[in-house]
Amino acid sequence: MFTTRPTLQGTFGMVSSTHWLASQSAMAVLEDGGNAFDAAVAGAFVLHVVEPHLNGPAGEVPILLAPAGGGVRVLCGQGVAPAGATVAHYRALGLDLVPGTGPLAAAVPGAFDAWMLLLRDHGTKTLADVLKYAIGYAEHGHPPVERVGQTVETVRKMFETEWTSSAEVYLPGGRPPRPGEPLRNPALAATWKRLLAEVAGAGDREAQIEAARRVWRCGFIAEALVRQAERPTMDTSGERHRGTLTADDLTSWSAAYETPATYDWNGWTVCKAGPWSQGPVLLQQLALLPPELPRYGSADYVHLLIEGCKLAMADREAWYGDAAEVPLGDLLSDAYNAERRALIGDKASYELRPGAPGGRVPRLSEYARVVAADDPNFDPMGVGEPTVAKSPTSPVPGEPDVTADGATRGDTCHLDVVDRWGNMIAATPSGGWLQSNPVVPELGFPLGTRLQMTWLDEGLPNSLTPGRRPRTTLTPSIALRDGVPVLAFGTPGGDQQDQWQLHFFLAAALRPHIRGSLDLQGAIDAPNWHNDSFPGSFYPRGMRPGSVTVESRMDPEVVAELRRRGHDVTVGEAWSEGRLCAVARDPGTGVLSAAANPRGMQGYAVGR
Repeated sequence: MFTTRPTLQGTFGMVSSTHWLASQSAMAVLEDGGNAFDAAVAGAFVLHVVEPHLNGPAGEVPILLAPAGGGVRVLCGQGVAPAGATVAHYRALGLDLVPGTGPLAAAVPGAFDAWMLLLRDHGTKTLADVLKYAIGYAEHGHPPVERVGQTVETVRKMFETEWTSSAEVYLPGGRPPRPGEPLRNPALAATWKRLLAEVAGAGDREAQIEAARRVWRCGFIAEALVRQAERPTMDTSGERHRGTLTADDLTSWSAAYETPATYDWNGWTVCKAGPWSQGPVLLQQLALLPPELPRYGSADYVHLLIEGCKLAMADREAWYGDAAEVPLGDLLSDAYNAERRALIGDKASYELRPGAPGGRVPRLSEYARVVAADDPNFDPMGVGEPTVAKSPTSPVPGEPDVTADGATRGDTCHLDVVDRWGNMIAATPSGGWLQSNPVVPELGFPLGTRLQMTWLDEGLPNSLTPGRRPRTTLTPSIALRDGVPVLAFGTPGGDQQDQWQLHFFLAAALRPHIRGSLDLQGAIDAPNWHNDSFPGSFYPRGMRPGSVTVESRMDPEVVAELRRRGHDVTVGEAWSEGRLCAVARDPGTGVLSAAANPRGMQGYAVGR
């Protein structure tokens, strides 16, 4: 079968990420004797530098890790809403939604502490060992991908007139970065150098990492983050607002380990973060599948997956969040899913149909209902957390952009690593991108905006609630076969993440293998699609009932049949849907494999 690239195979180590420099930096750590967790930390900090339009140190990251011989764990790097971030406070400011940019949208930054906890508990390298790659690219520069400059161009006016600290970094010489011309971030390099200098005398490797965590929470980094949150900043509301983040918020939160949510399907066990993320949506989609699936890639197959996704996403809107107990056991139960599966007919549904797990009555945000029902012209294709490849004429959600009302948006990164000892990790860093908030002048990176995913309605599972996590779209995956970790994968793409991941996973699980191993590259390259028939997770939270966006490589007869069944089909570019990264390990042979997304021309897998 033709693929854009080979599925890499070897026995030493494999890395797949959304940028080649991050992949190669992580591989360099493996070559230097580090394990998968050391490599992931190094790669993650490089992603902050080379994909600043997609993530940053003050963003967030959910991590799934499978230490060799141990169980799968979730490491939650999603910070909570600050103590002052109440619905009443935002309503008193005249807001119906949390702004999509600015300090009011900033949760407690979570990514840095999660990576430090991972390095302390599961790594072997020092902080200096893993930060040197990011410091080098920030200090001496890296040739930026084209999308960095394109993104900066969309926010140039804002940077020049309002967010001037961002202009200092991302408008060098008064113009956006250009491919082939090194882009530097001296302030970021200086931040990490100062951090290393301050912790150098703390003691051994673990003591230095703990000292770095303290600097982030209550040292010079924390002080600068709080100062930035207190500065009145123009946001998507058209007004200047101060944020709610305080020193107490930073000192009182830390990353933490959790048990993953899991579902068993056809001999596989799929592991996801809990319902503070959208991760269980993938599990619900698996639970909704009938015992016998239609032929892979057929109209019946695509229709079944689209309609199952709509039901799972409706449940996400009604039940997922950190502000209430989520009835996940009922949502994944056989009886509940048999009842829900019966709702899937031959025609496309245009309704948002959450279920009643355990007899509970679902409740949705009134704002979501209004947008869904009363604004049929609303087009979510121009908003939200987008994808990585887009031309100016593409109808597919694109990368960071600015809408007519000044709303900006950013995307996400992904990173997977497996090493020769069998350690495996999947992580989806995001948030804190350059168009989310002004660059903190003293630090070289901005605050995040994840609170925009909460509702300003009281009493919902995802209501804005101090001390609770906003429900994130970030959703890495690890899959086990017969109880042994075999596959780590994930993708950028906001609300599309668990749609594209389902299609990838089924393609890998159902189609013929190559050389005795999973055909990772073939599963990534396969034509992909998504739907927007549910409230989006990003400002301004719209939906497009009945919509399906497919790649033009999809069989025209399948497209015609989907339309006959009532789907509102948009045919996008040939390579525009899905951003998957994946690594795998065959527990029987020890053979490692990896593959990466060709769309956008920046994701790469490396290994040997």
